[in-house]
Amino acid sequence: MREPQVTLVITQRERFTYTDRSLESLYENTTTPFKLIYVDGKSPHGTKRYLEKQAKEKGFRLIRTENFLAPNQARNLVLSEVDTKYVVFVDNDILFTQGWLAQLIQCAEETGAWLVGPLYCEGKPEDKIIHMAGGFAHFRDKQGRRQFFEQHRLARKSVDKVRSQLRREETELIEFHCVFARTEIFEKLSLNENFLSTAEHWDLCLEVRENGGTIYFEPNSIVSYVAPPPFALSDLPFFFLRWSEAWNRDSLNYFREKWNLSEEDPCLKGHYIWLNRHRQRAIRESIRQYLPIKRGAWLNQHILMPIEKQLNKFLIGKQGNKSQHQKGETVNTVKASKS
Repeated sequence: MREPQVTLVITQRERFTYTDRSLESLYENTTTPFKLIYVDGKSPHGTKRYLEKQAKEKGFRLIRTENFLAPNQARNLVLSEVDTKYVVFVDNDILFTQGWLAQLIQCAEETGAWLVGPLYCEGKPEDKIIHMAGGFAHFRDKQGRRQFFEQHRLARKSVDKVRSQLRREETELIEFHCVFARTEIFEKLSLNENFLSTAEHWDLCLEVRENGGTIYFEPNSIVSYVAPPPFALSDLPFFFLRWSEAWNRDSLNYFREKWNLSEEDPCLKGHYIWLNRHRQRAIRESIRQYLPIKRGAWLNQHILMPIEKQLNKFLIGKQGNKSQHQKGETVNTVKASKS
């Protein structure tokens, strides 16, 4: 048995109902040895029992908290325990393909990259729809004003139609759906917990490049992000908190202040709108089941969305304060490697 070079850290992105399918996909498609630490932030009872059972059967380390965790809070909870050369941060709604991890390791070994990102698809892997193939994240001067520019490369394109453009290369941006990193870089860089719902991937990529590191895109490693719907009722408390007005606003304001951007920065304003629309998709998908498309769209835009926005501010405002979140306790301390 080879000693693992890499530790996988799995945290929840926005819901819990894809936990079992994602974990099954990981073990089905990963032959490279790895250690696994799974962070469970207050999942529903059924998911909690499933993870406890899997941790005992497969021998990975499971850490549970009895409060919801923002993504970087969850990652920082275990980062100090990682003792391998590499660490991979993975969301709990990812499907994997054969060889995904071996290709990331090979890229890092051959390029010396600080971070490596796979080809991110969306939906089922067999659909071959690109979520992003690397991307852009930098500052530019526009009419004397510093602005942030962010863009996913080849988003929504078919893999088959752009295959000739998919090559290993340096990139400016990868996302926390799956981030492969040299563990040692976190001796000088941090996963900033002021980013509660968003911008943590922008910040890390900018910090890496500011400190002289490189980021690579490796197209031979492929994972797929599976977005909701469906939603279970038990998903909604965390989903509405993760994308809450409070967390969205605080995260973007912190990014703006840290990187010296204007309150009118177009990229940040556009992203704020996207975040709120993403949160409200839980409502949109629900009413589509019961109303004709046109009537549902009108009701959604003019009544439900404005109400939801105000309710989210009122109901989640206090809970959305990061100071409310405290570290939880370890409930399973089994350490494991897989070969």
